[in-house]
Amino acid sequence: MRIVALVLALLAGPATAHEFWIEPLAYQVDADGRLEADLVNGQEFAGTKIPFLPRGFTNFLMYSDAKTAAQVTGRAGDFPALQQDAIVEGLNIVAYQARTSSISYDNWEKFQAFVDHKDFGDVLSQHRARELPEEGFKEAYSRYSKTLIGVGNSEGSDTRAGLTTEFVALNNPYTDDLSDGMQVQLFYLNEPRADAQVEVFEKAADLSVEISLYRTDENGIATFPVKPGYSYMVDHVVLREPSERMANTMGAVWETLWANLTFAVPQ
Repeated sequence: MRIVALVLALLAGPATAHEFWIEPLAYQVDADGRLEADLVNGQEFAGTKIPFLPRGFTNFLMYSDAKTAAQVTGRAGDFPALQQDAIVEGLNIVAYQARTSSISYDNWEKFQAFVDHKDFGDVLSQHRARELPEEGFKEAYSRYSKTLIGVGNSEGSDTRAGLTTEFVALNNPYTDDLSDGMQVQLFYLNEPRADAQVEVFEKAADLSVEISLYRTDENGIATFPVKPGYSYMVDHVVLREPSERMANTMGAVWETLWANLTFAVPQ
């Protein structure tokens, strides 16, 4: 029980500028290979691995563009969190929706640093217009993470999982020519999200990480260069007012929704 309590504390801890992602042990496996991946909470594409914990998520599934799908199963405490046979030969997509958690901010300055980092704009004016306290307030947050794993021929396309906010890869990084860059489309409430900041993390084989910022176009599409032999994480955060129910049950005055996608580019 100690490990469960520790992990739940990590998941409920300060989320400011902390990403949550799915990181496969191998982004490409043989046709009869097994998919294995960690759930990770951290910064700059490095962090703490989270075990399989049913209490921590509302949905954890694998699917393909052939409409084949399966729920990810396991035992509480399993490392890595994903240990399952591929559902098809080709591109396997894994999606994870975490349960909503909350954090408290002792002062506005800490929240403002988060607002600036994620390019939310003039939130302070909105905060004051709602006559909210600038000390001791809560933010609710939820995570919507995906990863792309190539199995065998790795063929196929990413498709929507139906998450509240979600990235969809418009290229298959394992089979397509990416000389003109990788394209991802960002969705929020089933609509493309235009003019939104997208943070791209590029990890080399030596685990060094470069971070770049991009913006989506009018169709919610962001394009960025990629390199063979590197893995990538794409991240975006939506800030919104919580529902009345969430405000009443969790005491939150703001809500954030984190979209995340990981993949690799083969040598």
